[in-house]
Amino acid sequence: MTNPTAAMVFAAGFGTRMGTLTDDRPKPLIEVAGRPLLDHALAATRGVSARAIVNTHYKADMVEAHLAAHDDAQVLVERPDILETGGGLKAALPLLGTDPVFTLNSDAVWAGPNPLDCLQDTWDPTQMGALLLLVPLERTVGYTRAGNFAADASGRLTRDASGMVYTGAQILHTDGLVLIPEASFSLNVLWDQMMPEKRVFGVEYPGYWADVGTPEGIALAEAMLEQHGDV
Repeated sequence: MTNPTAAMVFAAGFGTRMGTLTDDRPKPLIEVAGRPLLDHALAATRGVSARAIVNTHYKADMVEAHLAAHDDAQVLVERPDILETGGGLKAALPLLGTDPVFTLNSDAVWAGPNPLDCLQDTWDPTQMGALLLLVPLERTVGYTRAGNFAADASGRLTRDASGMVYTGAQILHTDGLVLIPEASFSLNVLWDQMMPEKRVFGVEYPGYWADVGTPEGIALAEAMLEQHGDV
């Protein structure tokens, strides 16, 4: 199996749920356990030797400055508009290439094995269009919504609010993105195209996952890392 060598790290959001914490910095540079959220994500990409493309929009100059000394991470500024996950990934294709890629949200932290290792251990490019990393609700921290997906015995996914939670980490074939005409769109659009073809799969993360979207989520994530350990 051929594993991805590039990763898209989504870091372009406004971080509005963080309130005043994002007045003077973008959410990816908010610290959890002594280091910025973005650095937690990049630790995962470095763990699988994947070069990272980091998109940014809000206070983009701060993200660019933070990554200036990192030769394994390239910044892609979204201007004039923010492009959402699907549009951001589509815009990054000239930098990512045509092979399958990792994607990873920058507003999460993990306690357990490297999430990208878990994905590449299961990835089968011959039958999978997308492989999503999922975690049961009881092993989420700071997450207050419903589940997203249920997996059958083969790992194929269907949408199910009572199922497991999508963690924001996946491996994805990107060829379908060029067929979507919109500039700004969610990756849900691409998954919905793949699902009737039974090409969307999931694998369960064995550790804990924290959704760091609010100020309260920072303390919860730090408590999780103290109890269960970092990636």
